[in-house]
Amino acid sequence: MVVAGNIADFHWPAFFVLSTTSPLLQKWFSNIGHKTSHDPYYLSIASNAGSLIALLSYPFLLEPQIGLFNQRQFWSVGFLLLCSVILLCMFAYRRQGTGSSPETVVTTGLQDQPGMALKLQWLVLSLVPSSLLLGTTNYISIDIASVPLLWVIPLALYLISFIIVFSRYSSAIHKWMLYFQPWITAPLLIFYFSGRTMENYFLQLALHLLVFFIAIMVCHGELARKRPATRYLTQFYLIMSFGGMLGGVFNSFIAPLIFDSIYEYPLMIIAALLLNPTNDSRRVYLQKHWSKIVFAVYMIFFSVLLYVNADHYQEQFILLLIVTAIIANFFVFHKNLLYLGLYSLVIASCASPVAIPQKEQTLYQSRNFYGVLKVEKNVATKLQTQTVAMHTLYSGSTEHGSQVMSADDMQCTPVGYYSPSGPLGQLFEQYDRVNGYWQVGIVGLGAGELVSYAKKTQNWNLYELNPAVVDIATNPDYFSYLTDCIDDNYAIEIGDARLTLEKESAHRYDLLVIDAFSSDSIPTHLLTREAIELYLSKLKSDGLLVFHISNRHLQVNKVLANHAKNMGLAALLQEYRPEQKTPLVHKSDWAVLAKNQRTLQPLLSNPAWQEMRSSGEMQAWTDDFTSIVSIWK
Repeated sequence: MVVAGNIADFHWPAFFVLSTTSPLLQKWFSNIGHKTSHDPYYLSIASNAGSLIALLSYPFLLEPQIGLFNQRQFWSVGFLLLCSVILLCMFAYRRQGTGSSPETVVTTGLQDQPGMALKLQWLVLSLVPSSLLLGTTNYISIDIASVPLLWVIPLALYLISFIIVFSRYSSAIHKWMLYFQPWITAPLLIFYFSGRTMENYFLQLALHLLVFFIAIMVCHGELARKRPATRYLTQFYLIMSFGGMLGGVFNSFIAPLIFDSIYEYPLMIIAALLLNPTNDSRRVYLQKHWSKIVFAVYMIFFSVLLYVNADHYQEQFILLLIVTAIIANFFVFHKNLLYLGLYSLVIASCASPVAIPQKEQTLYQSRNFYGVLKVEKNVATKLQTQTVAMHTLYSGSTEHGSQVMSADDMQCTPVGYYSPSGPLGQLFEQYDRVNGYWQVGIVGLGAGELVSYAKKTQNWNLYELNPAVVDIATNPDYFSYLTDCIDDNYAIEIGDARLTLEKESAHRYDLLVIDAFSSDSIPTHLLTREAIELYLSKLKSDGLLVFHISNRHLQVNKVLANHAKNMGLAALLQEYRPEQKTPLVHKSDWAVLAKNQRTLQPLLSNPAWQEMRSSGEMQAWTDDFTSIVSIWK
């Protein structure tokens, strides 16, 4: 992480120069007299195809094979080679001189000097896709599935869209994108605004990516269609790049200040819909009988989708009224499908929330640089013969702690991943008998649930990166672990745990728990060999290093097993699977490392704890090398 940051800081002028090469070479090409010099924009296909190949090859080919230091060396050599090749192109261009004027050839762009209105269109048509790229990536990664490398898919689609819109097939494809955009976008926005989600998150992910791709194809297609003559090529690319930058600034700096969730995502989907030019003189129509067939298929699909996601007959009845209203208005809006889709959205998104029984209540929601945090109250949690209310902290779709609020005798009972019957409860039960005066360090605060195991004779230090998590965990209106379940013998340190732990005295802790891997987007710098060495330096000779490694997509235990083998550590693993399903107990995976085998002896009496062995050859993770692909399930 630190190395990568230094690379970016050192080479940012090089990145700036690199970004100017494509417009520069296209401008030179437009003046050499080649038969295609009048329209050099198609060279963007090669540029974006190269970017796409680099994007897909890095995580799967380069990162698993080459460390950061060598990447920096190769990148520097590659940059120098690129500069050399560009200089050769410049000398060849000057030597040849300009060819026939591109104005003597029939051009495909605008001939007149672009006015302010057209320039503003370029700006908006580039701003919206850029913002939508970031919004889609954040939304699908936070609210749908925190799958590693999921961000690659929207960026790949973004690059593919540029390849298509500057190809020879762009006109035909663009016509169909304009036609289908309202039809595909309306169902997604209906589900988004109604608060409904699909049980099959792969289907939900596919729908969001489809809408994203069509939206950026419409915007980029309009950009390509409105590109100017070659004399204004650099101006066109400058404005387009500036619009892309504004989209990034809006999502990164402005949206987190004005929105408490990722509302810029649907906002830009609607903006892309409004940029669809089907409401001007260039309307896109199919023949009348084809229009009826497409509409019938659309309504069947839309009706089935609504019906299967309705839980009760009251919902089904209301949704039937919605579909009937949409069909009735087809006869009003059938000549302009954009307004049909918007009307469908208005009706359905107004009616759907009324039909949905609210089982959960959002108590708090905030957003900052680290993402969206939400505290929800579930008022229908079954506990034996009674119904209790629970508060749960979510970061996106990932749970970070819960607390039973309506039963006074259970407010200091840890639940979920940390339940007394689980691996962590077993550990505290065994070692409390050995030593009741532990010095405890916890990396990852969450809801503060772990302090339920604290004793008055112990001192606890809690390390948390996100200040908003601290605000939530210390507010008794949301969670009372830190106010009711532990005395004043604790402290909270805000900041990156590695940087903060470096300042701590050596051999301070009896127990150090690293609880930062319950999300599927893991902080890899907390799992490197250097990080493990840091943790061990802060532990006493008989101290325990505990990792919470529950993860749906990554086998984090492979990294730890490799470290244990290479560093000569004792290591145990428990993959806890409760016998009965209960909302108060979650399945979870925990690993315990120690400097010698004797320290782990109290846990060996439980057969659920198994020795963690390294399986197969694996390159050790270091600050110079990590590879998510190597531990993918």
